[in-house]
Amino acid sequence: MFDRICVPTDGSDAAAAAFEHTLAIAADHGATVHLLHVADTTRDSVTRIGGDVVDVLEQEGESIVEEAAARAVDRGVDAETAVRQGGVPETVAAYAEEVDADLVAMSTRGRQGVEHLVGSTTERVVRQSPVPVLALRPGDEAVPYPYEDVLVPTDGSPAATAALDRAIPIAERAGATVHVLSVVDTGGIGIADHVEVDALSEYADDAVAEGVERVEAAGLEAVGAVEVASSAARGIRAYVDDPGVDLVAMGTHGRTGVGRYLLGSVAERTLRSAPVPVLTVPVPEEQEE
Repeated sequence: MFDRICVPTDGSDAAAAAFEHTLAIAADHGATVHLLHVADTTRDSVTRIGGDVVDVLEQEGESIVEEAAARAVDRGVDAETAVRQGGVPETVAAYAEEVDADLVAMSTRGRQGVEHLVGSTTERVVRQSPVPVLALRPGDEAVPYPYEDVLVPTDGSPAATAALDRAIPIAERAGATVHVLSVVDTGGIGIADHVEVDALSEYADDAVAEGVERVEAAGLEAVGAVEVASSAARGIRAYVDDPGVDLVAMGTHGRTGVGRYLLGSVAERTLRSAPVPVLTVPVPEEQEE
């Protein structure tokens, strides 16, 4: 499923820990990791050493990606390296497209005081990336891989379906259980709005049933659930904590109006709060409503 994985790295401990999890995925899929360091062009980095003019950030970046490549080789994983200058989100997105990556895997944290892989940067990469992004929090290297329980939040939108279609092959690696969840978001509903709650619950039931059918058609075990919560992100987080989910796979956006759910802000809040890896999946333009 994954052949080329783009791995942005800034050399931080958090990025190194996330890379261990990524290497497990790459080894399982026989994928090549494309290691990328983005030299921050907002910092003055050119200096003279002896008679040579050098870019110290680029030099540092070369050292970072070469060290990571050596770790990959030790695990039997092929690695390519690159150092580029520019803004991090747009450079990562452009490089992923350049190498025809089918996944970007990156830490949600990075160096203190350096805007490389800080949480907000990860969110901006998610918005711009043409391919799915696997966001890994510090500590995610302890999450088992292959995953045993995969959660796919759904609102029945093309984005949710795209996420489910990505999650199913991942789950097939170890026969994982796929949890299909729809959250009835009551945050904007008044106490007297029982009719709207009922309508949203019915809509959620249909979305979950459709997702469960898709999973079972692939020969995997499916668990369907509809939860009521004050926000979609809170409902997702509560479900992750309860059954012991190993991975959340979700669309980067979804429906608006009555069916609203996987809007960008929900995906971003899940990235910030989920204690497990989060795979965000962009919907192909031709499938958008």
